[in-house]
Amino acid sequence: MRDCSSPFGAARTLWLLLLVSLSVCISVCRATSSREEDSAMENIVTEKKAEESHRQDSADLLIFIMLLTLTILTIWLFKHRRFRFLHETGLAMIYGLIVGVILRYGIHVPRDISNVTMSCHVNASPATLLVNVSGKFYEYTLKGEISANEVNDVQDNEMLRKVTFDPEVFFNILLPPIIFHAGYSLKRRHFFRNMGSILAYAFLGTVISCFIIGLLMYGCVMLMKQMGQLGGDFFFTDCLFFGAIVSATDPVTVLAIFNELQVDVDLYALLFGESVLNDAVAVVLSSSIVAYQPQGDNSHTFEVMAMLKSFGIFLGVFSGSFALGVATGVVTALISFFTKLRDFQLLETALFFLMSWSTFLLAEACGFTGVVAVLFCGITQAHYTFNNLSPESQDRTKQLFELLNFLAENFIFSYMGLTLFTFQNHVFNPMFIIGAFIAVFLGRAANIYPLSFLLNLGRRNKIRSNFQHMMMFAGLRGAMTFALSIRDTATYARQMMFSTTLLVVFFTVWICGGGTTQMLSCQRIRVGVDSDQDNSMSIAEGSERRSTKQESAWLFRIWYNFDHNYLKPILTHSGPPLTATLPPCCGPLARFLTSPQAYENECQLKDDDSDLILTDGDINLTYGDITVSTDASGAHTSSGPAFAGAATSDDLDRELAYGDHELVMRGTRLVLPMDDSEPPFPDPRHGLRM
Repeated sequence: MRDCSSPFGAARTLWLLLLVSLSVCISVCRATSSREEDSAMENIVTEKKAEESHRQDSADLLIFIMLLTLTILTIWLFKHRRFRFLHETGLAMIYGLIVGVILRYGIHVPRDISNVTMSCHVNASPATLLVNVSGKFYEYTLKGEISANEVNDVQDNEMLRKVTFDPEVFFNILLPPIIFHAGYSLKRRHFFRNMGSILAYAFLGTVISCFIIGLLMYGCVMLMKQMGQLGGDFFFTDCLFFGAIVSATDPVTVLAIFNELQVDVDLYALLFGESVLNDAVAVVLSSSIVAYQPQGDNSHTFEVMAMLKSFGIFLGVFSGSFALGVATGVVTALISFFTKLRDFQLLETALFFLMSWSTFLLAEACGFTGVVAVLFCGITQAHYTFNNLSPESQDRTKQLFELLNFLAENFIFSYMGLTLFTFQNHVFNPMFIIGAFIAVFLGRAANIYPLSFLLNLGRRNKIRSNFQHMMMFAGLRGAMTFALSIRDTATYARQMMFSTTLLVVFFTVWICGGGTTQMLSCQRIRVGVDSDQDNSMSIAEGSERRSTKQESAWLFRIWYNFDHNYLKPILTHSGPPLTATLPPCCGPLARFLTSPQAYENECQLKDDDSDLILTDGDINLTYGDITVSTDASGAHTSSGPAFAGAATSDDLDRELAYGDHELVMRGTRLVLPMDDSEPPFPDPRHGLRM
């Protein structure tokens, strides 16, 4: 027997150990290689899915771009042929409908449910689901419920979901430029002339319309429940919510035709002002209704304290949003006032754009309403910051927001048509739809006619009956109504409201918007009104502007005096120097806050005004309370004290008459007799030089 301790035995033992170690290494390497191959295959599959998803998203966006392109080309054809029976918003909806039909019924993706688990027992439908598969955790996000007969169409449903945007896209991206443009392009002269009536229609009228529609729809819902046609819960608060969202009017079609036909400026101002403000009121009103929470188990009973709390929330949210929007506009004005950003026009425009857009997001992040904040931010920017911008930035900001407004509105209306066929959870109930149309009509009538009667009791310039009929007819529903209804479609009631809202928008845009020209002719409302007549310096128009002053001054004369003497000199390069309006004890502070341009222009006005050369027509140079008038013959006249401590009636008159056509040159307001529809910038080819 050989000794294992011999050299030969030790060598054999060493070889055995080496063989065992090698076999173990080979096994480990094979297992590792297998796992690496599986991981590599998973990475390849994931990359392919990500690439396919990216291509699908690009194709979906391309569909909307092509829709907008086709809409623009068709708009050009309609304008070239002078067709007015269909506005671009109606065209965008038609093209969206066509594409929706094609996506829904014309394109079919092969079914693939081989890797779908048909049963998973959970107690609720979680928004996020973590699944443990062979030791690996996977996260799944809830996309929505589908019916049992659609299980085999999983791929088709996925394709339709791709073209259904997140509702937050509308609120955070598409709505801000639309609302801001409405405030930024507001014509102050006609707005203040009818401000009392506009506020009555926008605030009181929207609340009346909301409750009329809510009560009528609640009766309709009770009738549906008695007849067994209701497939889910539908409470009174849901009816009020529906009344709030469909009370937001959007007469973009009517106003475009009004502007093209030059309809009476007061009628235009009433419709435009109401639509601008009632959007904001409808948003806050709907959020207040959602916040209605009575104490106890039954959250849908009437309780006085809960109603008062909702009313307090309405006032708090609206006032907070208003203050936030104005504050952001004032901050932007101060930045542009105390810095030299106007020397770098691109940076100036970029800052203006970002500050304006951030107002909406800041309000939403603080729990307020971005629509109200960005609306009053636009009004504040137009009143103060616009005067501090360089001429290039003034042109650029107006054109930029006008372009964004046009694209966003047409995108939303195209998406409305598309959503009619691509949305997965439509609930169309004929009785609810008929009741909604009747309630919307009666709610609009309860808004316009009673309030017009009450307003005419105190108005010198009465709202005539044909104006009232036109306002009743022009109560279209549009982008805001759609955005509010699509924001929450989780319950049966909200799904029914969304589907019905789509039909209401389609009907009002196509029928009411398309019949605007015929309605104007039927009501004998004058068209082709040259608004230059309102700017002429004739005796007749002077009396009209005095009437305007008497009608509107009682609402804002105190505000105007404070703004003219203190806010404008602090926030802009125009207005009288603070050294003339503040008490003598505030001299150092006044000298610090007064713009150097104000002193420069004060010296220019005191020294000589003969270097204002005119070649065509009359022109007025207005600075503070000084008015230097020059006619075609070259004669100069001046009136008013050098710098009065308080604004006079003539200042208010000029502010109303020419507030929309101020050209700020080094702190001096150059007033040109322009038409409201023209941009407030003179043609550089004219023979005007300073």
